Amino acid sequence: MASGIYKVRRIRRSIVITKLPYVTKIYINYQVLIPASLVKALNIENALYANITIEYRGGLEIEIPQVRLLRTRNTASRQFTIPKEVREKYGISPLDEVEVLDIKPA
Repeated sequence: MASGIYKVRRIRRSIVITKLPYVTKIYINYQVLIPASLVKALNIENALYANITIEYRGGLEIEIPQVRLLRTRNTASRQFTIPKEVREKYGISPLDEVEVLDIKPA
């Protein structure tokens, strides 16, 4: 091992959430993660669109119809982007916490 070059492999622990509601943060690009375990539990692996209900700032219930579920290449997890109209209307910012109350395939 004279070269001194090692490849560090990081092992990520997956978030195990199997039922709604769950609390998560909004990413910088206004996306919200739906963990793979929840996607499998709700059986929405093949859904392209969903109607999603979130709770913001402890009581403000927001329904987002027909939101596109974005998929990653290697996992079952999904992400959705909070639409600009909703962000502006309710003052939603990156890194805010939201509670995902309901996800129904559309």
